[in-house]
Amino acid sequence: QVQLVESGGGLVQPGGSLRLSCAASGSIFSINDMSWYRQAPGKQRELVAGITSDGSTNYTDSVKGRFTIYKTNAKNTVYLQMNSLKPEDTAVYYCYAYIRVRRWQSYDYWGQGTQVTVSS
Repeated sequence: QVQLVESGGGLVQPGGSLRLSCAASGSIFSINDMSWYRQAPGKQRELVAGITSDGSTNYTDSVKGRFTIYKTNAKNTVYLQMNSLKPEDTAVYYCYAYIRVRRWQSYDYWGQGTQVTVSS
């Protein structure tokens, strides 16, 4: 069984920084994409940032220049560095991955979510 484990959320003042991490574990053949989504109260879940297996990244306009998605040498782990945080960044952040568990079988996986609260 594959699971995504998130960490790094918390309470931070406006202008502060947080780094979220997401580690995929289990029987993994390969990972095509990993992304961060967020959902604020009363809003739809939205894509924040994504990274593909070839290293290509994309961001929603509201976080460009402030957030960075990246991977380290640790396999199957993705990070979201969040700088210059604003109150409107407050949301539950979810890790997502599209994972091949066998050569011809791929599935969507979601983390449990981690709360990010930006407030003074």
